Amino acid sequence: MLLPPDFQYNIYSGETDLAYRQDGKGTAKVPGLLFLPGFFSDMTGTKASFLAEKAEACGRVLTRFDYSGHGFSGGRFEEGSIGDWLFDAQAILDNVAEGPQILVGSSMGGWIMLLLAMARPERVKGLVGIAASPDFTEELVWKKLSPTLQKEMRAKGVIYEPSEYEQGGIPYTMRLVEEGRNHLLLNKPIPVRCPVRLIQGMQDEDVPWGWALRIAQQLESKDLCITLVKEGDHRLSRPEDLELLWQEIESIPA
Repeated sequence: MLLPPDFQYNIYSGETDLAYRQDGKGTAKVPGLLFLPGFFSDMTGTKASFLAEKAEACGRVLTRFDYSGHGFSGGRFEEGSIGDWLFDAQAILDNVAEGPQILVGSSMGGWIMLLLAMARPERVKGLVGIAASPDFTEELVWKKLSPTLQKEMRAKGVIYEPSEYEQGGIPYTMRLVEEGRNHLLLNKPIPVRCPVRLIQGMQDEDVPWGWALRIAQQLESKDLCITLVKEGDHRLSRPEDLELLWQEIESIPA
């Protein structure tokens, strides 16, 4: 992967080397921001770069990183799973980010965001999900596959789904599906009580907009807001989408 101009990152050396970067300078009065990217995404995307610029301008610290097997971090993507990437997020929260944090999760990062808030409630001041997709490995991958493709995944351990982002397709592994079942959230109450903001595009072809309602129904938080963007797609990276994201972040009490 080619780095954007002047982009520099650090390495946290744990079980796997994780690439991370911090932008902005914060104060003790405002929580930091921890950005959790999506599946097959990385910390150089449009939303992460926008948040870095806002953090610089508004007196916050943004911590962003790549999961193992993603971006500039070590490991192989095909060997990863939800539990592995949750472990990575915990390592960054515990060893890199300082003080209370607002977690900002994009797509799969919204699932990791919820799991991380459950694991470290004392560190989390609020959550902002962008097309958050808990349980996607089961309901949006496995259950959407034809019996033929399910059989192929069982036999080969992996299938490749066509994607405009990756020549040759994006790999979905049997391990990803099976291990993901250890972290399913939408079939029971989600014990997250901090403020939560969910942004969802109604033209999202990857995560149905009703997903935000399903998440809301299970969350125990009493401070919860869903914003539906009628013309918004899965990426929610238009200028107006990004400004909405920042408004939702700033709506969370310090």
